[in-house]
Amino acid sequence: MPTPPDPERADLPAANREITLRFLAEPSEVNFGGKVHGGAVMKWIDQAGYACAVGWSGHYCVTVYAGGIRFLRPILIGHLVEVAARVIHTGRTSLHIAIQVRAGDPRGGGLSETTNCTIVFVAVSSTGGPVPVHPWKPVTAADIALQNFAIRQMELRQAMERELTAPAG
Repeated sequence: MPTPPDPERADLPAANREITLRFLAEPSEVNFGGKVHGGAVMKWIDQAGYACAVGWSGHYCVTVYAGGIRFLRPILIGHLVEVAARVIHTGRTSLHIAIQVRAGDPRGGGLSETTNCTIVFVAVSSTGGPVPVHPWKPVTAADIALQNFAIRQMELRQAMERELTAPAG
């Protein structure tokens, strides 16, 4: 039986809703084209999403979905990279995290968006079972729109799953 959300976390501060990681893109992350490898970007996305999910839930979390990854422009070696993650929807045991990656020349060139996506995590107990998470409630119009986006994405995934698993006929 899953344990209920921790009542001491009932009034989580807004700071637990989001996290931003900042670092320099290193030469070890280069692909054959001389830019940062897409796999390195996906690793950063998962790390930021995980940190955000754990910060919100207070539990170990596992990635159950990563999708809609959009690579808008390459990241160059030596650029400052910023990976921002924030909770945009919670289910009973799941957390939907929006990720935005921005990068640019650290000498003052400014940062521009390079990648974005949504990741879903599930909070789990020490035995590996799902654990309820404290619900996130949107307040601003932008937050409501983000939550609606996460719900639409979830509904589309569920519809696609039903279609793919339906018997041929």
